[in-house]
Amino acid sequence: MAMSVGSDGGDDKPMSDINTTPLVDVMLVLLIIFLIAVPVVVQTVDLQLPKVAFEPTTTKPENVSLSITSAPDGSCAVYWNLTRVSSDELLNRAVAKLEADIKKAGGVENLTPEDLPEVHIRGDINVPYRCIGGTIYTMQRAGFPKVGFISEPEPGTTTTRL
Repeated sequence: MAMSVGSDGGDDKPMSDINTTPLVDVMLVLLIIFLIAVPVVVQTVDLQLPKVAFEPTTTKPENVSLSITSAPDGSCAVYWNLTRVSSDELLNRAVAKLEADIKKAGGVENLTPEDLPEVHIRGDINVPYRCIGGTIYTMQRAGFPKVGFISEPEPGTTTTRL
């Protein structure tokens, strides 16, 4: 540290220079601490996250449209188009629909995954995830390979590809 002991010209004015040495010392210590601490705190697994792009949904007539809301008693209410169905009815209708589509196409050997109908799920924002997850599980159990969600895009967004 620097210190002024005497005066040269006999001026008795107080010294007004700020001693910055303690400030520099503290800043260097903090810099060293953060250089060591940041790599320890920031630990991530390398992932390749999907690019999100809003694309308008192309609905084919053979696609299944499901809507999920909460019933007043707290149970899940699943609607196939506009008809409310129970869990067993949903599975039976899904299996029957898929079998009818396969039969109409002339058998499984004539179909590609792109030819199979898709399931589009519209879930209310206040629905518990168990309702959504149960519906997804039922539709996959019935044999539908493509299950997707219909969402409302943010206002003012346009169709862009990233």
